[in-house]
Amino acid sequence: MNHKLKIVTTADGSKTIYNAEVGEHYHSRHGALQESLHVFVNAGLDYFLAKSEAREASILEVGFGTGLNFLLSSAYCTDHQIKLQYTGIEAYPLSTDMMAQTGYEQYTPAALWTSYLQHYPDALKNEVSIDADTQLQIAHCKLMELNTDQQFDIVYFDAFAAVHQPEMWELPAISFVTGFLKPGGVFVTYAITGNLKRMLKSLGFTIQKIPGAAGKREMLRGVNNPL
Repeated sequence: MNHKLKIVTTADGSKTIYNAEVGEHYHSRHGALQESLHVFVNAGLDYFLAKSEAREASILEVGFGTGLNFLLSSAYCTDHQIKLQYTGIEAYPLSTDMMAQTGYEQYTPAALWTSYLQHYPDALKNEVSIDADTQLQIAHCKLMELNTDQQFDIVYFDAFAAVHQPEMWELPAISFVTGFLKPGGVFVTYAITGNLKRMLKSLGFTIQKIPGAAGKREMLRGVNNPL
C-alpha cells in the first residue's frame, strides 16, 4: 500500500482518501457521497439529460481518483436507461486494492461494483465495457497530455483545490479541457471563484451559480454556448 494514501471517513459516513503528499482529500470531508451526488450527478449529468432529453451521455472527468463519480453516474444511467460513455483522466491511478477499501459497494449495484473492480486495470489501457450500456476508459496521463478527438456532453472538473494544484485552475488548463465539450455541453465543478467565472465567460460559457454541496455555499455550472 502507498503509505502516503490513507482511507478516511467523511461526515456523511462515506469514505474518501487523504493524500499526504498533496495535503488534500479526494472528496469533501463534509461528505464524499453527498458531494459527488450533488455537484456531479445532479448538477451535471441529471441537468444535461433533462435539458437535452438525450438517451445517452458522454462524460469527461478531470481527476478520476476513487471512481466514485463514475460509479454513481453509471448507477444513475442504468436506473434511467441511459447509455454512458465515460472517460476519466488520472495521472496517478489508485491500485485496485485501495479502490476496494473505499466501501463504495454500499452505494452501487453489486454487479456494477464487481465489474468495475474486475475491469479497472484494463480501463487504464483501453476502453472497456462495464455492462451493456456503460463504457469506461481512464487516460493515465496529466490533463494537458490528453490526446483524443472525442467531444463530450459533460465535463466533471474534480481536480484538487487550487491551493494545492494552482495550474489546474488557470486559463491554459481550463481552455484545454473545455475545448473537449460539445456546443451546449455542461461544465461542473465544486468550486466557484471570480477568476474561474471570468475565464469561462471569456471562452463563451454561460455561468450559473448554484447552491454548493455541504461545506460550500455555492458551486459553478457553465454551459458551452453554440456559435
